[in-house]
Amino acid sequence: MKKKQLTRAEEDVMQILWQLEKCNVAAIVEQFPAPRPKYNTISTIVRILETKGFVGHEPKGKGYLYFPLIPKSAYSNQSITKLIDGYFQGSFQNMVSFFMKENDISVEELESILSQIKKEDND
Repeated sequence: MKKKQLTRAEEDVMQILWQLEKCNVAAIVEQFPAPRPKYNTISTIVRILETKGFVGHEPKGKGYLYFPLIPKSAYSNQSITKLIDGYFQGSFQNMVSFFMKENDISVEELESILSQIKKEDND
């Protein structure tokens, strides 16, 4: 996957595209809470996402339907890796330790998380 990061506005649009899977710009605008961004603003962001290789389109009537080219899971993984590399010296252990300390996660909660991960690995 491309190692491109998205701006907050681009991520907001991608979240909607991942949810809707295929839609026009008007449908994207409708998903935003009030006050909604302008149609032209979202249209510009979608074109930028196309240039970055995150979004594709197909003709539909007089307009286009847009769809994600990058799966949400792939982008999430890239973002988490960048977070770990940038703030935790590339160590997942350092990240977990930080979140345990900062969020008062108990050993029991961590064991529950590990148990869930093991269960998912076995499925």
